Amino acid sequence: MTGRPIPGWPVGERPREKLAERGPQALSDAELLAIVLRSGTAGTSALGLARELLLRFSGLRGLFSASAEAVLGTAGVGPGKYAQIQASLELARRCLAEPLRRGAVLDGPRAVREMLQARLQDRPYEVFCCLFLDNRNRVIRLDELFRGTIDGASVHPREVVRQALACNAAAVILAHNHPSGIAEPSQADEFITRRLSSALALVDIRVLDHLVIGDGTSVSFAERGLLGR
Repeated sequence: MTGRPIPGWPVGERPREKLAERGPQALSDAELLAIVLRSGTAGTSALGLARELLLRFSGLRGLFSASAEAVLGTAGVGPGKYAQIQASLELARRCLAEPLRRGAVLDGPRAVREMLQARLQDRPYEVFCCLFLDNRNRVIRLDELFRGTIDGASVHPREVVRQALACNAAAVILAHNHPSGIAEPSQADEFITRRLSSALALVDIRVLDHLVIGDGTSVSFAERGLLGR
């Protein structure tokens, strides 16, 4: 039935009507994606196109982390549909980041780790973030300061210190992802953590943790006892 336009389907099989009647949790990944796509192509419904995308990229995570060139290389996906997919992903990321809104008090590491996991784990390149906090551990802001290739990111202590001073931070939590999916810290990760801790200590700013984000997992330097080394 995926070749026929969705408006011609029985009401109970149309994704939007099904969502309205039974809630979004009742829909499959393909049905939810079909609602985002809104329309298909000649001979293929939105649901058919959604299934093709999920098959081609091995699921939602593969689709969301794929390059623009790869997604746009799918027949029936133009700049408009690609923008709709990316917008839906960014909305989800921003929703997850809301617990870290300005002024929020960090009551434990779990929320921070879950948010950073969702934000960074599927990036195809390395991203280095700093979560700036005031003297009561309230969030000032979260910045993505450096981006690199899958081989690593160049992290400049001077820029981290400059940004921390600009927002009057008293402490920071560092974080970066490993596109390989393996969260184990490298020697380079330990080296840059020591450099940043030393540079920030000169201006009386504490490094509370450095989180390395992998595929479904993360490693905390504080928990490993690596911050003071």
